Amino acid sequence: MRPLGFDPVADTRRTFRALLRVMSRPGTVERVPRPADRAVIATLVDHEITVSTDDERLAETLADQGRLASAPPREADVVHVLAHDRFDVRECKRGTLVEPATGATVVYRVEDVRAEPGGEASPALTTARLCGPGVDGETTLSVSVSPEALRALGEVQSSYPRGVDAIFAAPDRLGAIPRSTTLELASNTTTPEAI
Repeated sequence: MRPLGFDPVADTRRTFRALLRVMSRPGTVERVPRPADRAVIATLVDHEITVSTDDERLAETLADQGRLASAPPREADVVHVLAHDRFDVRECKRGTLVEPATGATVVYRVEDVRAEPGGEASPALTTARLCGPGVDGETTLSVSVSPEALRALGEVQSSYPRGVDAIFAAPDRLGAIPRSTTLELASNTTTPEAI
């Protein structure tokens, strides 16, 4: 992935380890090489994984390496979202009861993602309260996406074990909400709104 500025060994290894941590401990945030969304795609995608992306440079680099198996968002294993305001996660693959892991991994390019335990999030961020496997009681994740985007994700995650694995990639940081996580949208009055 040198054309994108990544060391194909060290940076993908670092990104993979960060992905394992944020997926196994929802609500945590890890630093990764810039730009984080491309680092995630470069780490996850090989010639057997179908991908949907509007990032032309990333698609060209993957194609040059024989790693681009392009598919529309409804069919792709990995969906790279650049404009979350025009994207509906409810259209992605959610897997089946027998094979829930066939649900999509959705990688959102966002401006900011923060772990906000007990703190105030920026007004530009939407905060979700998370519980489930890997979370000790309850935690939060604040992301620069619209409340509607997190509501839609909550709908998709409500059919566990079916669902999607959502990864939020800010310029140099990652956070995640796996399909096993229950989320509530935190309102401005700190009263959670069930999704």
